[in-house]
Amino acid sequence: MQGVFFRDSVRRQALAAGVAGWVENRPDGAVEAVFEGAADAVRRTVEFCRRGPPQAEVLDVECFEEAPEGISGFSVR
Repeated sequence: MQGVFFRDSVRRQALAAGVAGWVENRPDGAVEAVFEGAADAVRRTVEFCRRGPPQAEVLDVECFEEAPEGISGFSVR
């Protein structure tokens, strides 16, 4: 979802949960994100993405587990 501060809302949620990674808009209108951190913190951040900020309309969330890359901080791309 684009245009409703989704990426910044995810950034704030991730930082509050202690999750590292990034979030960006894709050309097809979807949003892609990578999260690294404690399993429970990542789970909470993914759950936030399923709801999104108040004006967001989240249609679907796909999750894939990958090997950690050792990311530090959180960025909006």
